[in-house]
Amino acid sequence: MATLRALRKFCQNSHQVCRLHLSASRQEAVVISGRKLARQIREEARADVEHQPLLRAEQDPRAADVGISSETILKPSCISEDELLELIHKLNTDHRVDGLLVQLPLPEHIDERRVCNAVSPGKDVDGFHVVNVGRMCLDQSTMLPATPWGVWEIIKRTGIPTLGKNVLVAGRSKNVGMPIAMLLHTDGRHERPGGDATVTISHRYTPKEQLRQHTKIADIIVAAAGIPNLITADMIKEGAAVIDVGINRVQDPVTGKDRLVGDVDFEGVRQKASFITPVPGGGANDRGHADEEHHQGGEEHPDRPRANPIGFQVIFLDEMYLFPNVLPGGDETFTA
Repeated sequence: MATLRALRKFCQNSHQVCRLHLSASRQEAVVISGRKLARQIREEARADVEHQPLLRAEQDPRAADVGISSETILKPSCISEDELLELIHKLNTDHRVDGLLVQLPLPEHIDERRVCNAVSPGKDVDGFHVVNVGRMCLDQSTMLPATPWGVWEIIKRTGIPTLGKNVLVAGRSKNVGMPIAMLLHTDGRHERPGGDATVTISHRYTPKEQLRQHTKIADIIVAAAGIPNLITADMIKEGAAVIDVGINRVQDPVTGKDRLVGDVDFEGVRQKASFITPVPGGGANDRGHADEEHHQGGEEHPDRPRANPIGFQVIFLDEMYLFPNVLPGGDETFTA
């Protein structure tokens, strides 16, 4: 629990750093560098981690850089749900393990919610256990899902004001869109301070014209719908801050190869926005890059066995500080 309290304290205090501001005459958006923000977060964590890890195994170099030791456990997709739950139980009861996450999505024969709830809430790095989700909804300190935490850090660290502002979150997924909306609209005076913004959530059944009405008045737009070019320049107001965490694979008309894009028309929107994040960038975008490389590799080598899709990452350390698997606009995040 001391480890969890230390993580919560770090998450609460980590936004109190340098901020960026625009001059009134600026004609183009500030492109937010997730790379610089991620480096800053790692430096802060490195300063806080005073003890050496208990065990080192198959280390992610970026995790090791701040004193985190990790082990990746891969299992075949044919593993039974009972076998998977038994392994999670063993890791829950292993005193050496401070954090645990299960790579989603899972094969169809496995109940994803049951697996997420099998992870001990105190070791739930992703923040997907119902206890941690409930604590987040009650504005209590807890493990936060990585992508929403990354969006929150970007907004706070770049000095984008949220108090009383209009926010449009495009996407209602339980892992990304909904938690982002929760963080931005809740009371800034509570244990886990929120953004005190007025938040609107759109989804696949929101008519495009209705979506446009909301984006036109939004001070902040967070695009997390997984739809290419969902947000275009004619849909936003001058000076809006646009955070793009969408990941989409589209065919390049010139090369004919697949490439990754976000939900925002980057080149058009940057001419009107005050802040914008590029895609591909970092964290979740890095994961998208890995998926793309694996996809292309499978096409070029059809006989090559596919990588096992079920993965765990186990964290061994004295004091645990974890980072978002997304900081849009950068490629040096700790990817969980």
